[in-house]
Amino acid sequence: MIRSNPIAESDRVPPTGLAVVLVREIAARLATFVATGEAAAIDLRSLPMTDGDRRELETILGQGDVSAILTVAGTSEIWETAISGVWWVRHRSVDGHVASEEIVVAHVPDILTTQPDDARDSLARLRSLIENDGAAVQSLRPLDREFAGQTQGGQ
Repeated sequence: MIRSNPIAESDRVPPTGLAVVLVREIAARLATFVATGEAAAIDLRSLPMTDGDRRELETILGQGDVSAILTVAGTSEIWETAISGVWWVRHRSVDGHVASEEIVVAHVPDILTTQPDDARDSLARLRSLIENDGAAVQSLRPLDREFAGQTQGGQ
């Protein structure tokens, strides 16, 4: 007999209770972060989590308002959970398999912050654009006048 809507084997695996233990650990890391500013990460792939545990943890933590998708050497999905300061970071390889997955306790996960070398390179590109491209400089001049008027008391 062919089933029209088969249930994947991994969907039948019930939670083991690990999600509840993890929530306590996340709370401890969040308390440290609030008190000291020390960020932390929990590598979910290193734990014996079942798919049921993962679903339960996602349900408990919920999803907040901030999310991002990065597409560098695969896809990275980053979202803040409904618990401010607690982020879920999932990296998939080019073929779509989950390569790493972690809970990050921080203002923002490092993967979303601009690296100093990248900022320096961008500044050099922007300065070059301003110095070498007359059209770019011309397009900035009205903004300069508007800004100057606002800073000199103009509205």
